[in-house]
This record gives sequence, C-alpha cells and structure tokens, in this order.
Amino acid sequence: MTHGIITPDGRARVLADGHQMPLLGLGVWQVPEGTDCADAVRWALEAGYRHIDTAQAYGNEESVGQGLRDSGVPRDQVFITTKFYPGHKDPAAEAEQSLRRLGVEQVDLYIVHWPQGGPTWAWPGMERAQELGYARSIGVSNFSVGDLEQLMTAASVPPAVNQVEFSPFCYRQALLSACQQRGITLEAYSSLGTGRNLASEEVSRIAQRVGRPPAQVLLRWCIQQGVPVIPKSTHRERIAENAQVFDFALSGEDVAELNALDKTGGTGRALESQWW
Repeated sequence: MTHGIITPDGRARVLADGHQMPLLGLGVWQVPEGTDCADAVRWALEAGYRHIDTAQAYGNEESVGQGLRDSGVPRDQVFITTKFYPGHKDPAAEAEQSLRRLGVEQVDLYIVHWPQGGPTWAWPGMERAQELGYARSIGVSNFSVGDLEQLMTAASVPPAVNQVEFSPFCYRQALLSACQQRGITLEAYSSLGTGRNLASEEVSRIAQRVGRPPAQVLLRWCIQQGVPVIPKSTHRERIAENAQVFDFALSGEDVAELNALDKTGGTGRALESQWW
C-alpha cells in the first residue's frame, strides 16, 4: 500500500514505512503523572481511540502505560508515540528508559521533540533506536521546511512524521506541501488552540451549520486532509465527544471558510517563535 493512503475504514493513514497511524489520537501534554493521566488514557481507549501521544518531557509515561493496561485493550491494537527530549544526548538510551516507564517492548513512533542543537545531530541515535527494535517508526516534531531539508540530506532513514502545531488558524500550507513532497506525514497538535479556537465566531457558525460542536469541526478539518490529530483532554465526556469525527464531513465551502482563518501566511515554519 502506498504511503499517504487513508485506510478503507477512513480511520488511519499509511506512513511511508508502511505502518498505519490512526488519524485520531489522545495527547497528554500538561497532564501530570498520576490518576488523571491514567484515567484519560483508559477513557480514550474505551471511547474507541487507538492512538496515544506522550513524550519524555511530559513526565507522564508511567501513567500512560498504566492507563493502557487498565483499559484491557491489547497492546498490539494501540499506536503509542513518545518523543526524545533533545536536552539529553542519546536517543536510543532514552528510548529504552521510555519503554521501561511505559511498560511496553516497543513504541509505534519515536520522534525528536524539537530541533534543539540543530535538526540532524540526534538522528543517528533515532535510527539506532529503530534498529534496536525500540520503535517501529521514527520522526520529528516542530521541524520547519529548512530543518527537514537538512535532515533529509543527512538521514539514512527518512522521518515518517513531522508533528507540528496545525489548525485552520495555523494552516502551514508550505510546510504541509513540503512534507507531502517528501513522503512525510504531517501530524497536528494544538488543533483546538488549547481551547482558544473553540471560541471563534467563524468556527461556531460552521459548527451550527453542520450540527456539531466546534471541537469536532476543527478535528474533522484535519482528518479530511489526511492529517492525524491528537486533541488533549482529561474530561471523559469531552474525550468521547472528540472521538465523534468519522460520521460526518465538512463541505468544500466549510473547508474554504476554515482555510481562510490562517494567521501564518501559509508558512513553512513549524513555530512562530522558538521556545527552547
């Protein structure tokens, strides 16, 4: 199956390396280690999610593993992402620690969290983590077009994913195009703008028109572009509501109105300002 193809059920995307990534996932950024995180993961899996996204920097990998075990969903049915914290030196050694905390033998995707120290230095260690079987797929996060170009020149294994802030308000068309041209799946975080985007009058108007909550409209916008998306919530009803994005579609008019909300000028940057 060719990369970039959406699976027949419309719920997953085939990465360039042939592995399938569910289009909807739960993100757990800013969810502290403990019951809230474990519960959110369990509730998401009970609601039908099959993709959980964490990171070494979040400090909650143990709780993600606990939630996975508590859910009773078999490990091989859940796509787990974690991220290398680039303040450390050895991605393979850090992956091994992540696996211990998560209580799994392998993650489905391991990504460089941001290009601190430049976009290429960590990549040999990421490739080693994959060779050692710690990760099925490897990728990056917060990489611009320029960062990707540098990495692709140096890499033996190209990144399968670039996870960036992406929404109608951050519609990074040049970055999306660059990823598509290179066989890299762009994945969206902060599509709800940590809640800000839900208050938009334009989004609310479209939501009323399609009879759906604003959050579902924003998530559906990503999914219709084949962009995996990982909304974060710790509220059981919101987690369940965010999962209801596969039984309706936005019209061309809806999508065009949402596209017009972009505030980035269709940028090739992954970030408006560097935060590390």
